Amino acid sequence: MTITVFVPRDSTALALGANETAAAIAKEAKARGIDIKLVRNGSRGMFWLEPLVEVATDAGRIGFGPIEEHEVAGLFDADFLNGGKHDKALGLVEEIPYLKKQERLQFVRVGITDPVSLEDYLAHDGYVGLKKAITMEAAAIVQEVTDSGLRGRGGAAFPTGIKWKTVLGAKADQKYIACNADEGDSGTFSDRMVMEDDPFMLIEGMTIAGIAVGATEGYIYVRSEYPHSIANLNEAIDNAKAAGYLGENILGSGRTFNLQVRKAAGAYVCGEETAMLESIEGKRGMVRAKPPLPALEGLFGKPTVINNVISLSAVPLILSRGAEFYKNYGMGRSRGTLPMQLAGNLKYGGLVEKAFGVTLRELLYDFGGGSESGRPIRAVQVGGPLGAYMPESLFDTPFDYEAFAAVDSTVGHGGLVAFDDTVDMAKQARYAMHFCVAESCGKCTPCRIGSTRGVEVMDKIIANQNRPQQIRLLRDLCDVMVTGSLCAMGNMTPFPVLSALNHFPEDFGDQPMATAA
Repeated sequence: MTITVFVPRDSTALALGANETAAAIAKEAKARGIDIKLVRNGSRGMFWLEPLVEVATDAGRIGFGPIEEHEVAGLFDADFLNGGKHDKALGLVEEIPYLKKQERLQFVRVGITDPVSLEDYLAHDGYVGLKKAITMEAAAIVQEVTDSGLRGRGGAAFPTGIKWKTVLGAKADQKYIACNADEGDSGTFSDRMVMEDDPFMLIEGMTIAGIAVGATEGYIYVRSEYPHSIANLNEAIDNAKAAGYLGENILGSGRTFNLQVRKAAGAYVCGEETAMLESIEGKRGMVRAKPPLPALEGLFGKPTVINNVISLSAVPLILSRGAEFYKNYGMGRSRGTLPMQLAGNLKYGGLVEKAFGVTLRELLYDFGGGSESGRPIRAVQVGGPLGAYMPESLFDTPFDYEAFAAVDSTVGHGGLVAFDDTVDMAKQARYAMHFCVAESCGKCTPCRIGSTRGVEVMDKIIANQNRPQQIRLLRDLCDVMVTGSLCAMGNMTPFPVLSALNHFPEDFGDQPMATAA
């Protein structure tokens, strides 16, 4: 009997030696005359266990990990294919607490299937949403997404259905769907995992969006540092098109939707939607002034739906299971689930998909296991390099857009970067300003010049040069950037700076802190 063995092809696993482990398993099986089927699946998101080797059994998939190349012979000696005992045996993978405590709705296939196998995708409820969508009126699809409560997962949290309704109502000879996959925030990788580990989910979501608003062309703008994502997306697009799920006359419905991948420009600011549009059009990635809104005059001057990977990837689930199913997860106006990414000084870094309402403390300790260093966690930055630094006193804040806004923070893209008590928060604040210097598109003065002056002021604070005056100056500068910048690059850079000032004043010379600007 042929036994199926799974070794991830996710880039995190590859960086930890998954290709070498897979090759060693295939070689060892052949040398021992054992017939196996080797499947390169996605990652389960438990990165401390990569490369994670799984074996299919009647009871479920048994895990072993992390398994390095030199340990493969020992696996076979222990008869791991038939449930033999081994020091790195993990038991049933689905029973590992880190996974079992999650609500995996969008990531239900991630780590289970061969990412580019359409057959695998269809066998795990793939394209159920699209098949339902092609039987519905466009307005009904938009209403279903609206009723689900889905909001933009890229950070802005704008209601997805409202954006779609605007594009649906716009009159134009051509409309577009643009997926913002320029995932540049520190500590974030959920977009990458979708594109590498379940690309058909994104393709299906974009196809449904196209049918819903009358768009026939779509673009996925992928971060240039994601070569595996680009390769998997292109292969999956070809497979979907060959099987009639993409292109002309989709599933015999008479609907058309074409999709192509565009490699990003390697600039953080191109994660801003209008700078992304400029880049797709072949121009320098610089922010556009609004109005007009991209929903009315977007890509090539035409009405355009712009959503990020996680937003669009939620759509197949909403269409297949219904808006009521989806909105039953979450709290308040934050409905559904969010794939949260744990990074920084944590024992167990990886991806956790939970319904909105889980607290920072639960994520950091119940899932993350506390700090890798063993020291107390002093701060966590949520939402990327423009997100606020949150102290231990705010760790019980639930993941909810409004709850985070109430404490001057932002959920952003769901990335968490943890720091232990050795961190110097004044230097972290300087890093935030310097990041803006490096990544500003330069179009507006508050961002371009303000961040440069901000670094100079931070250097004086750190060097203890007239700190009280410099701190007042820094706050005034942050106020100018918040109110005067053209986009989130400039008006959010003060978030981490002010949060560091307000929550960790001792790192700035123990000066009395005024109310945040």
